[in-house]
Amino acid sequence: MDVVMADDGIAFDGRMAESGPLGGAETAFVALAEAMASRGHRVEARSHCAAPLTHRGVAWAPIGQGVPERAGLYIGNRGHRVIGLAPKARRRLFWLHNPARYLRKPRLAGRLAWYRPRIVVTGAYHAGTIPGWVPPLLLGRGGVEIIPYGMLDRFRHAIEREPPPPCAVFTSNPLRGLDWLLDLWAARIAPAVPAAELHIYAGPAVYADTGSDKAAAMNRVLQRADTMAGQGVRRHAPVGREVLAEVLRGARVMLYRGDPGETFCLSLAEAQAMGVPCVVQPLGSVGERVVDGETGRVAPDDVEFAEAAIAALRDDALWQRWHRAALRTQRGLSWDEVAARFEALAA
Repeated sequence: MDVVMADDGIAFDGRMAESGPLGGAETAFVALAEAMASRGHRVEARSHCAAPLTHRGVAWAPIGQGVPERAGLYIGNRGHRVIGLAPKARRRLFWLHNPARYLRKPRLAGRLAWYRPRIVVTGAYHAGTIPGWVPPLLLGRGGVEIIPYGMLDRFRHAIEREPPPPCAVFTSNPLRGLDWLLDLWAARIAPAVPAAELHIYAGPAVYADTGSDKAAAMNRVLQRADTMAGQGVRRHAPVGREVLAEVLRGARVMLYRGDPGETFCLSLAEAQAMGVPCVVQPLGSVGERVVDGETGRVAPDDVEFAEAAIAALRDDALWQRWHRAALRTQRGLSWDEVAARFEALAA
């Protein structure tokens, strides 16, 4: 089958996904394209990449150079401009990664009504953000499908290990609760576990975002982290997925409050797949990534979050139980399995 995928967001391609850090949506786009190619499909990917290239069976080219008119399956990724590309596609999907409330904007609503793609979201919380009028609008030709992200193989084959030193990690967007976490770390967690360290792997480079207001806001939070070295806070540049897997292998716990804008949270999913217990709050989709009391804690408030973080950092028996349960139950789907679900939508 001819598969065409298009994204008009930040500049990225398959080679970049191997060499440096990428956000979850970009990582997912690359992983699905490569999984489709490995299943024998002819895959054309269009993005704001710098130049045409073929990588892992996927033919990449700048979206400005055009998109093939025909496809057995066309997947438009998140932006309104890509919904109607590949006009002679046999099956049309619109893959969402952010909360879907933006579909009510006229530029999106009009295109959805005209092209009626099948909408793909990543989970129950994500599906719940779709405006109520959208599924009826698409009924008959479209509809809504839930397909979670897959896990790259490097995160799915971790083995059981002994409790590591009290090293917590944060690997998400600094604007999604890092300031809050630094407050809680200084006030409650660090005093209770003096040997603990909080390692932060985050920054604007993940989102190809430099010189913007968001980048400046991220950097302000990260600069605050730099002032907390005496409280065990260590800031690192963002890393690619291969290095990230090694970081998670040595981590004791991932601490992340969550955010209403979080529709899947690949960072948590990767940590859980590696057997890293996670402590979160029920914000956005993050409660879907952690089995409360079994692979970590979905804490209802700040006090219980801090208590769970402290317990994970210093209670070896508790850590071992959460670690083993995460390895047993949280491997997630492979990207080949995810690709098969997308493939089925073309039938």
